[in-house]
Amino acid sequence: MRQFLAALLLVAGLAAYPGGAAHADVAVPPLQGRITDLTGTLSAQQKSELESRIAAFETRRGSQIAVLLLPTTKPEEIEQYSIRVAEAWKIGRKKVDDGLILIVAKDDRRLRIEVGYGLEGAIPDSVAKRVIDERITPRFKAGDFYGGVRDGVEQLIKLAEGEKLPPPSATHGAAGESENVTGFFMLAFGYLVIGGTFMKWIFGRLPGSIVGGVLMGAIAWLAFGIVIGVAAFVIAFLVTFANTGTGRGGGSSSGSSWGGSSGGSSSSWGGGGGGSFGGGGSSGSW
Repeated sequence: MRQFLAALLLVAGLAAYPGGAAHADVAVPPLQGRITDLTGTLSAQQKSELESRIAAFETRRGSQIAVLLLPTTKPEEIEQYSIRVAEAWKIGRKKVDDGLILIVAKDDRRLRIEVGYGLEGAIPDSVAKRVIDERITPRFKAGDFYGGVRDGVEQLIKLAEGEKLPPPSATHGAAGESENVTGFFMLAFGYLVIGGTFMKWIFGRLPGSIVGGVLMGAIAWLAFGIVIGVAAFVIAFLVTFANTGTGRGGGSSSGSSWGGSSGGSSSSWGGGGGGSFGGGGSSGSW
């Protein structure tokens, strides 16, 4: 009898709450790129083109945009789910909060633009709604999902361009610059092992060290500015001069086994920059 009553209470509970244990919230996918398509809607070329457009904007202005296509957000409404995505991904720069997220729940026929705090002036809720109604949903209704996402992203970029924001170098862009400088000096070390030896063999130890330093300093100056250029000259000169293994008439073989790793993949995206969202934006359907 007790087992019967327990089963009856369980059935009654599930009937009162149809969302029950069978309908857990949809997990937020890990952020692995600017375009996340869990529906297989976009081709590899289409994703690459969108990625390039957004990356160019991010490099130019510092703001970040991410796109997520997924089958459904049920049992949550897209507004609740998009906030979870924003909190997990942290698109936009920290303390600038200039992130934008376009979420499309394809099977639900729902979409949302989530706007970071720093862009709510340029893209208030009413403007985000117009982007959805005028740029995105007409394409979706025609079955052109790539065109809708592309047109929506392009319009969001144009709107974000109008907001006065710190330049990229003032925030996360500085990290990218630091990585570039580090990569330059790693490559420069390879030159110092091989090129410096060659310079000393031609010109002699002191003149060869000066020539090598001037060349390295000039390249760094053109790429990163005078401060890095001067530092490159000093380092190249001292390292080349201190390497006493060869010199004109010194003769020993260079035997260099420098691995020369090819340039590194600095193109890999660093992910969200720590931006915050407060629910600004708009939703729509088609």
